Amino acid sequence: MLNFEKTGNGKEILVLLHGFMENLSIWSDMEPHLSKNFTLLKIDLPGHGKSEILANVHTMELMADEVKKVLNDQKLEKVHLLGHSMGGYTSLAFAEKFPESIKSLTLFFSTYFPDDDEKKKQRIKSYRIIQEAFPNYAKAGIPNLFNPNERDILEGKIETALEIALSTNNMGALACVKGMVERTDKKHVLENLEAKILVLSGKHDNAVKTETTINNLPDRTNIKSYILDCGHNGHWEKPGICAEIINTELLHNMPKNLVL
Repeated sequence: MLNFEKTGNGKEILVLLHGFMENLSIWSDMEPHLSKNFTLLKIDLPGHGKSEILANVHTMELMADEVKKVLNDQKLEKVHLLGHSMGGYTSLAFAEKFPESIKSLTLFFSTYFPDDDEKKKQRIKSYRIIQEAFPNYAKAGIPNLFNPNERDILEGKIETALEIALSTNNMGALACVKGMVERTDKKHVLENLEAKILVLSGKHDNAVKTETTINNLPDRTNIKSYILDCGHNGHWEKPGICAEIINTELLHNMPKNLVL
């Protein structure tokens, strides 16, 4: 079973799924700001952190199945599910397979769109360097995920992100890249899911097409969206603001759109 940590004693269960080349430790800056009404279930996705590699290709559906096994083990029937980047892709697959288990779905600097042809080609080209020169791959990519206008003040966070990335098993990373290439369009999940849906995006996100993601959201009353002045890593760049939005939206009600 996947490695996980459970903290807090709140009545509401918030499951946190990290992104590519991350692990469950990424939530440490946000955790103090999250409501005491939440119990946090932080999970290492397959091939990341302390979770084992499960296949040559980690599809989002495979990872969703593994997350469900953790919930079953913990006897959790209905949860708030939040996923960063690849964790968001996994969350969408989970919501598609197990909608009855979802209280809310939060796409955290993630998207419901599949990779376009250019992105797929980039990922496929990366296979070899991930296998043969993974440290170079991580060092080249991680800084670009942060707001370029705040690189100086984010230097420590970038170093933390890089340390976590370099601790990732390169073959686990490769399995997940292959799985991300196979992702399908999940807009229909947002169109049909009855649970609350929250989308947090970054104005300077180079990994996800923020404008396309926000502008094409289904016009439904259960969907709320926010654009923050940061890059791809709101959990490190704007942890307090991100946590406050999550607290407010998942536990209360606010206007449909608010740009920060």
